[in-house]
This record gives sequence, structure tokens and C-alpha cells, in this order.
Amino acid sequence: MKTKNVVLVALAALLIPSLVISQNTRFSDPDTVVKNEFWGNLYAQGGNSFFCDTPFKSKGFVLTEGYVYPLAEVRNALGCGTSSQCDNDDRYRQIASDLHNMVPVRSRIEMSRRNAIYEELGNASSPDECGIRESAQFFEPPQKVKGDIARTVAYMVDTYDLPWAGASRVFKSWNQIDPPDDRELVRHRQVADIQGNENPFVLDPGRIENL
Repeated sequence: MKTKNVVLVALAALLIPSLVISQNTRFSDPDTVVKNEFWGNLYAQGGNSFFCDTPFKSKGFVLTEGYVYPLAEVRNALGCGTSSQCDNDDRYRQIASDLHNMVPVRSRIEMSRRNAIYEELGNASSPDECGIRESAQFFEPPQKVKGDIARTVAYMVDTYDLPWAGASRVFKSWNQIDPPDDRELVRHRQVADIQGNENPFVLDPGRIENL
């Protein structure tokens, strides 16, 4: 009996990582998640905007929920139609409810980047006051969040079988030059506690090289 119990404990230990590091299965109502979990829980005490690192105490009118992996790209990948049509697609609703992919963003920035492709623009474009470079349909984020974006996009690609939102080599490079810092790790833990699953690329950045 003792041997049997040891085997069962060992099997449970093996299963735990696969249960923890998985997709969002807790939420499937994007509007409710944004209101109650994103603004009402994760950022209830305020925080800093993602791209510009500007402190805020409440959402106000200048901030909105931004999606690192754009929802327009999710809709294209799923082929579920327009935004309103995709709202009736259970898989889309689950993906659109994933807190690992949501960040607080200035509304102006979100409007300009939501349909853009991530790229390294270099000297082809001058950075704005937040360190953002834009050119045509391309968007290069500030240096301090490039790794965060790379690991979030990798999570979306791996977890939901989505295509890269840009060239994979760009994200792999960003992952190397901007490793997880305390801010990213703290936010990751908060999201994991709320949603019930991890982003394995934050816990093990080198994992992205095998994707």
C-alpha cells in the first residue's frame, strides 16, 4: 500500500506542471474579464502603462486594455469573421479573455498599433517620447518591453496554435536582449494567481528557441 501511495504521489507531481502551465480555461467572457479581473483586480490599485511606463491610479479616459498579440490577428487566424461575429466563437472568447495577453496602454497608442506588425525598424524611424518607432504598418516597442512582448507572443503562438505576429527571429532576438525583470515576474505571478495558468516562456525564456 505504501509503495502504491508513493507511485500515486509521483504521478501527481508529474501532472501538476502540465495542469499549471496550460491555457486559460477559467475565463471566457472578455468584457467581464476586462472589467472585473483586469481593471477591477489586477490593476485595481493602479500601476504603470505598458509602453510608456507612466504611473496611473485608475483607468481614467486616457488608458485602455491593450492586447500584446492583437485580437485582429487572432480573428484572422481563426477565420471567425468580424469582431462581432467572433464574439460568438467560443475559442475566440477564451483567447480574448487571456490576461497574460492584456496590458494597460494609452488609448492613442493602442489605436495606432492594434493592426500593426511587430518589427525592428532601427534608424528607419525616429522614436517618440516613449521610445516607440512606427513606420507604415510596422511597430517597434521601447527597448524595456521588447522581451515582455516576445514572451507573450510566444505564449500565444504555443498555447493557442496561432501564427507569429511578425517574424519569429525578431521575437527571439527581443527575448535575448530583454530578459524577464522583477516587474515582469511580479505581474506574471499576479496573472497566474488570478487565471490559474503560467506563461512558461517567462519562467524559462530559453524555451522560445525551440518554438
